Amino acid sequence: MERDELGLKRLVLDVMKLHQPSLVEFAERLASIPSVEGVNCILREVDQNTETLKVIIVGDNINYALVERMIEDMGGTIQSVDAVVAGRRLVEDVAVPSD
Repeated sequence: MERDELGLKRLVLDVMKLHQPSLVEFAERLASIPSVEGVNCILREVDQNTETLKVIIVGDNINYALVERMIEDMGGTIQSVDAVVAGRRLVEDVAVPSD
């Protein structure tokens, strides 16, 4: 089995960025990464100088280092990695009754 088949399929990131670039440009630039198939950027909070985003990235064998570098190049910082999906396919979250 090739490593590409087992690579990252989804990342959910908490990102803080400056107001520029715009949310649209931020998402478009992340979507331009070769292994990325789709990007959702959801604005969570705005203050005087920054915006906090939930960023969801899907693709095949996503290059995390390249995602991180592009976010930093746009004046952003990954505050936390909130979810990761890796393997041959996406695994959806399942609700489980608590004990």
